[in-house]
Amino acid sequence: MHEFPETAEEGCVAAYGPSLIEVFREPYGRQLVQLLRGVKPADIPIEQPNKFELVINLKTAKAMGVTVPEALLARADKVIE
Repeated sequence: MHEFPETAEEGCVAAYGPSLIEVFREPYGRQLVQLLRGVKPADIPIEQPNKFELVINLKTAKAMGVTVPEALLARADKVIE
C-alpha cells in the first residue's frame, strides 16, 4: 500500500491518496507565483489536496498471491489488470 496513485501504476499493489501532480504542481505553482509577486510567505494559505484516488494493481496482487476483495475493487477509482 502506498500514498500516491502513480506508484500502483508502477507496480505497487494498491495506493490511496492524492495524485503527485495534484500535490506538487497545482498548489506549489500557485504559491510560487504569489511569492514571485511579492506576497509574504506568512500571508500565503496552506493548501491541502481535495481529490483522493484508490488505485489497485491486480497484476501485482496476483504475482504476490494476494486476493483483493470484490468490495474493495468496487470502490476503486482505477483497477489495473
